[in-house]
Amino acid sequence: MPRRKRNAGSSSDGTEDSDFSTDLEHTDSSESDGTSRRSARVTRSSARLSQSSQDSSPVRNLQSFGTEEPAYSTRRVTRSQQQPAPVTPKKYPLRQTRSSGSETEQVVDFSDRGHLTGKHERHFSISGCPLYHNLSADECKVRAQSRDKQIEERMLSHRQDDNNRHATRHQAPTERQLRYKEKVAELRKKRNSGLSKEQKEKYMEHRQTYGNTREPLLENLTSEYDLDLFRRAQARASEDLEKLRLQGQITEGSNMIKTIAFGRYELDTWYHSPYPEEYARLGRLYMCEFCLKYMKSQTILRRHMAKCVWKHPPGDEIYRKGSISVFEVDGKKNKIYCQNLCLLAKLFLDHKTLYYDVEPFLFYVMTEADNTGCHLIGYFSKEKNSFLNYNVSCILTMPQYMRQGYGKMLIDFSYLLSKVEEKVGSPERPLSDLGLISYRSYWKEVLLRYLHNFQGKEISIKEISQETAVNPVDIVSTLQALQMLKYWKGKHLVLKRQDLIDEWIAKEAKRSTSNKTMDPSCLKWTPPKGT
Repeated sequence: MPRRKRNAGSSSDGTEDSDFSTDLEHTDSSESDGTSRRSARVTRSSARLSQSSQDSSPVRNLQSFGTEEPAYSTRRVTRSQQQPAPVTPKKYPLRQTRSSGSETEQVVDFSDRGHLTGKHERHFSISGCPLYHNLSADECKVRAQSRDKQIEERMLSHRQDDNNRHATRHQAPTERQLRYKEKVAELRKKRNSGLSKEQKEKYMEHRQTYGNTREPLLENLTSEYDLDLFRRAQARASEDLEKLRLQGQITEGSNMIKTIAFGRYELDTWYHSPYPEEYARLGRLYMCEFCLKYMKSQTILRRHMAKCVWKHPPGDEIYRKGSISVFEVDGKKNKIYCQNLCLLAKLFLDHKTLYYDVEPFLFYVMTEADNTGCHLIGYFSKEKNSFLNYNVSCILTMPQYMRQGYGKMLIDFSYLLSKVEEKVGSPERPLSDLGLISYRSYWKEVLLRYLHNFQGKEISIKEISQETAVNPVDIVSTLQALQMLKYWKGKHLVLKRQDLIDEWIAKEAKRSTSNKTMDPSCLKWTPPKGT
C-alpha cells in the first residue's frame, strides 16, 4: 500500500552567449538589437546569475548559466533619483543558496556609496554594490560612459544598415554582421585553456580573504568577450532593479515575490516568505509542483520537469480514497522537501515562523491524483512529541483549492489521527484568520452532529471530548459562540437548539453527493514510535 519516497534528479546545463553586432570596429558592442532570441534569453539568464553570484565556487558560478525547468497554460488565482547623502556603513544579509533550497546567512559591512551602473550615487542592494563586484565607484562610472558611447555607435550603424536593406520579412545578415560573427568566434578561440598556478593561488587567496562577501574573481575563466557580456548583463539587471525602486514598486528589504507559477496555475502571493534574496528579488518564482523546488525562469522549470522523477510527495501514503491521497512525510528524512513546503506555505500564512527547523515535525500532505501525478491540495504539520497534545502545528490549503471543502477534510484527518492515537487534540495557537474560521466551522459541525445523535438527558463535556477527540476548551468556546451554554441556578446547562441542528441537517443533505469527507476505513496508519 505505501508508496516510498523517491529522490528527484537534477542537472545543470552550460550555455554560451552569442551576439552578432553590426559594428566591426567595436568588439565590445555586443548587444545588438538584431540579436537572436536565444542570445537575449541567455543574456537575461546571465543577469540573474549575477544576482546570485555569492555561491561558494567561482567555477560553479560560470557553469550554472542554465539549470533544469514545464510549459503550462496558466490560470490566475487571486486573493526620482535621490540626492547624495552622507556615507554611512550599510549591512547586507548575504545568503549562500544551494540547490537544496537551504541557506546560511552572514552580515557584512559595505559602504552604500556608488552604484554598479555608474549612474547613481548610492545603492540599496548587493546587486548594485561596486565593492561586492570588486570594483570602485569611479570604475563603474568609466564603464558606464563606455557603454553609453558604444550604444550610440551601435544605433548609428543600425540606421545605416536599415537604409541599405530592403524591407523584407526575412532579412539575411549584413556583410558587417557576418564579419563580426567571425571576429567573435576568433576572440572566443583565444580564451585561456586553464588557470596558471599563480592565478589559482590568487583566486584562492581572494576566496579565503572575502569568502562569500564578494563576488569571486572571474578573469581568465572565460574569454574576455563573454566576460564583458556578463558584466553588461549585471549592470543592466541592477539598473532595472533601481528603476523599480524609484518607481515605488519595491522598497529596501521588501519581499518582491508577487506571483508563483505552480503547475497549471499562477498564484498571487499574500505575505512575505524568506526565500533567498536572489530569488526573492525576481518578483516571480517558478516551482515544480511535485518536488517543490523553486526556480528563476520558465526555461529552467521546463528543463527540470523533463528530468524530475517525482510524481507524488516523498514518504508513505497512509490514506487513499478515490483520487484523494494523504502522504506522511518525516521532516528528518525528507528535510529539503519539507523546508520548501514551509517556504511555500509562508507565502499564504501570516503567523507562520517555522521554515528550516523541520526535523521535529511530521507533515501530512493531501494530494489529488490524475494521469500526470499527485497534485498538492494542502498539508498540515504536527510535532512528533507535543507536550500540550497539539495535533496540528501548521495547516494550509492551496489557494486554488480553497472554498471547496478540502480545509475541513484536513482538519478532520488531523482529529482522525488523534482518535487512532487515543488522544485529545487541539491546533497550536495562534491560528491564522482563515484557520480560525475553518476550525470554528468544523467544531460547530462536530457538536451539532453529536447533539443530533445524542438521545440522553444529561450530557458531559468530557464525554463529547473523548468521542470526538476535540479539546474540552474548544468545545466550551464553540458552545458559547453558538449561545448553547448557559449558567442557571449554579449549574452549566447545554441548550439543544433545534433550529441550528435543522439548519445543519439541511446543509448536509445538499452536500450528500459530494465526496469531501474522510473515511476512517481508508486509513492505513499506526502511530509513530515515541508519540
